[in-house]
Amino acid sequence: MGTNKSLLEINHKPVIKHILEELQHCSDNVMIVANEPSLYEFLGVKLCSDRYIDKGPLAGLETALYHIDANAYIIAACDMPFISKDIYHFLLNQLDHDDAVVPIYNNHMHPLSGIYTRRALPVIQAHLEKNNLKVKGFFDDIRVNYVSDFGTLPEELLQKHFFNMNSPAEYEKATQV
Repeated sequence: MGTNKSLLEINHKPVIKHILEELQHCSDNVMIVANEPSLYEFLGVKLCSDRYIDKGPLAGLETALYHIDANAYIIAACDMPFISKDIYHFLLNQLDHDDAVVPIYNNHMHPLSGIYTRRALPVIQAHLEKNNLKVKGFFDDIRVNYVSDFGTLPEELLQKHFFNMNSPAEYEKATQV
């Protein structure tokens, strides 16, 4: 997009603030992983830089799992301004004994809107060490519950949750919601 998507404003608030507020309905331990954490100090939450530099979103996932001791990790990408706590609660209920729950919506996998357990951490680290940087690249090495049936969750809620901004046109669309 040519700019920091997380700091673009929607309804007079940065996208990251929308995301943070929704995640705070899911957990009292929210952290932002960013290459420039100082940009997010205004949010007043824990901030961490990637431990594996220039390794993309997989490094961000690794950093989150490494720095927070939890049973489950709710992941949200910085370009998804309309995430929903209801969808994350639904996904958490699908975790069971798996290492991850990865939603599939409209035939697209959304690993950066998934749920992970700490058991995935050493596998992620091994992939990063081998420079295998695709987020879904380590899924063959863990137990993943791929969720494509969202029960009675409304279609409009799903559309909004899985919407992400990758272009100026998509950002413009987001400002109209």
